[in-house]
Amino acid sequence: MEVAVGLVTLVCVVGLVAALCRRTGWPTPLVLLVVGVVGSFLPCVPHVEIEPEVVLIGLLPPLLYATALRASLFDFRQNKVATLLMSVLLVVFTTVAVGLVTWWVLPAVSLAAALALGAVVAPPDAIAATAVGRRLGLPRRITTLLEEESLVNDATALVALGVAVSALTAVVTPFDVGVSFLIAAGGGIAIGVVVALLLAAVRKRITDPVLDTLLSFVAPYLAFLPAEAVHASGVLSVVITGLFLAYRSPTVQTASSRVAEATNWRSIAFVLENVVFLLIGLQLPALLAAAGDSGLAAPTIAAVCLAVLVATIAARFVFVFACVLVFSLGSAGMRRIAWPADVATVVSWAGMRGVVTLAAALVLPEETPHREVLVLAAFVVVLGTLLVQGLTLPWLVRRMKLPAPDPADDALLSAELTETSTRAGLRRLEEIVTGDEPESVIRALRERASTRSNTAWERLGRPHTDLETPSGIYTRLRRQMLAAEREAIVRARDAGEANEDVVHTALKHVDVEESMLEHVTELDPLDPDRNLVAQRAEEQHCEHLRGAPSGAGELPQACVDCLREGTTWVHLRVCLTCGHVGCCDSSDGRHARAHFHDERHPVVRSGEPGEAWRWCWVDEEVG
Repeated sequence: MEVAVGLVTLVCVVGLVAALCRRTGWPTPLVLLVVGVVGSFLPCVPHVEIEPEVVLIGLLPPLLYATALRASLFDFRQNKVATLLMSVLLVVFTTVAVGLVTWWVLPAVSLAAALALGAVVAPPDAIAATAVGRRLGLPRRITTLLEEESLVNDATALVALGVAVSALTAVVTPFDVGVSFLIAAGGGIAIGVVVALLLAAVRKRITDPVLDTLLSFVAPYLAFLPAEAVHASGVLSVVITGLFLAYRSPTVQTASSRVAEATNWRSIAFVLENVVFLLIGLQLPALLAAAGDSGLAAPTIAAVCLAVLVATIAARFVFVFACVLVFSLGSAGMRRIAWPADVATVVSWAGMRGVVTLAAALVLPEETPHREVLVLAAFVVVLGTLLVQGLTLPWLVRRMKLPAPDPADDALLSAELTETSTRAGLRRLEEIVTGDEPESVIRALRERASTRSNTAWERLGRPHTDLETPSGIYTRLRRQMLAAEREAIVRARDAGEANEDVVHTALKHVDVEESMLEHVTELDPLDPDRNLVAQRAEEQHCEHLRGAPSGAGELPQACVDCLREGTTWVHLRVCLTCGHVGCCDSSDGRHARAHFHDERHPVVRSGEPGEAWRWCWVDEEVG
C-alpha cells in the first residue's frame, strides 16, 4: 500500500507542477528538480532511494525508445560525423579529463576509481537533452544534435565505466578496452537490427491497434535484454530498434496503430521523464548523510564536488572548440561542416546530465574508497548542469542571437508538403476511377483533398481585415455541431433508447471526426521586412522558379477581380510575369489560379506581409 501511495503521489506532484509550469512558462524539469530537493528535507516526505537496476533496466529502455521514435534516421546520417565525435570521442576525453582532476584533488582514491567517476559524468543525458532542450526553445539544429549525441553516448560511457570498474581489481590492457567496445557497439547494433526486422515483420501482420500498442510497449525490452545478456550495448540496441521502427512505421503500421502509439508513448515519456527529475531531487539528504560519514572534512568534500563539476563542464568546452579549430583549418569539406562560434558555444554549454549519471554512480563497488563522496560528486554534476546550465541556456541563446524554431518557416514547409501529398492523392484518384462511380462521390473526394491543402496554406499570411479563414470558420462551426450531436447521443443513452454498444460506436465516430479537425495555431504577424522564403530555395529544380524574379516586392492592397465581383479574398498572390494580383485557392474566386489558366504565366509570389515565397503552377513546387 505504501508503494502504491508513493507512486500516486509522485505522479500527482508531476501533474500539478507541469500544469503550473505551462501557465507560467517555467521549465518543468528544472522546477521538478527544485521541488524534489526542497521536498527531500521535509519530515513528511519518506526517504526515496534509487536502485541502479530500476533506472538502467526499468526506466532507461522505454525513455530511450520514446526518444528514438521521435528522432530522424535521415538526421542521423546527415550528422554522423558530429554524432560520432560527441558520443564517442567526447565521452572518452571527458572520462580521462575528469578522472585525472578527481585523482589530483582526492589522491586517496585510485586512478581506476577516478576514471570510473569520469565515465559516470561523461555522457549528457537523453532525457535531459529532450526535456530541457526542447522546452527552452533551443534552435532545432542544436536540439537534434544533442538528442542524437545523448542517444548513443550512454553506450560509450557504460563501456568505459565497466572497464574502469574491472581495473579496480585486475589489470586492463588497451586491447581489452578495444575488444569490450567492439563487442558492445557491434553486438548492440546487430541485435538492434535483428530485433527491429523481426518486430517490423510481426507488426506488418497486426491490424488491431491494441495488439500493436502491446508490441510497442515490450519492444525496448526485447531489444535491451538480449543485448545485455551477451554483454553487448542494450542502449545501442534500443536506439537502433526505435529508429528503424519509426522509419518503417508508415509502411508496416495501420493509421490507427500509429496514432495510438504516438499518443501512448507521449504519455509514457511525459510521466517517466518528469518523475525522473523529481526523483533526482529527492536523493540529496541520503547522499549528504553518506558523504558526511566518509571521514573527509566538509571543505574537502566540497572541493572535490566543485572540481568534478568544473572539470566536466570545461572538458566539453575544450573538446568542442578544439574540434571547431581542427575542422576550420582542414579541407574544404571539413570547413563546410565546421560549427560557427555561436553554435559551438551553445552546444558546449548544453551538456546537461540526468538520472543515468546518478544511477551509474551507484554501480561503483561498495569497497571503492570514498565511494560516498564520488557518488555525491556525480549528484552535484547532475544538479549543477541542470540548474546552472539549464537556467542560463535561454539567456545564452538570446546572447548568441540564435533563433528558436520559427513557426512561419515550419508552416511554409508544412504547406508545401501537404500540397505535394494532396496532388499525389488527386493524381492517384484520376488513375483509379473507372467512370462508374457517382460523380458526387468523386467531387466530394476532390473537395476534401483541396480543403486539406488550402487549410495548410491558410496558416500563412493574414486574412483580409483580420476575418476568419474558411478553415477556421469550418472548424468553429463543425465543433459546435459535433457538440450537439454528442449531446443527442448521450440523451438517447440516458433515456434507454439505444444499447451501450450502439452508443459507444456513435460516440466514437463523433470523437474521431472532432480529433481530425485542424488545431491550427494562428501565426503572429510577420515583420514586413522579413521576406519568408522556402528553406530549400538553393536546391530549386524547377526551371520556371529559377528563371523567375525574386519574391520580394511592393505589397499589393487588393484583388481587383474580387472587388469587381463583390467577393472577399483570404490571401493575395502576385504574378511574377505581368504583376497581376489575384486571390488564393482558399478564396471563393481563386483568381490567381484563374489567371494562370487564362495566361499560362507560371510563377506567382505571396502578396502577404513578411512573405516572399514563390509558387510554380506548372511544376507545383514552392521556391
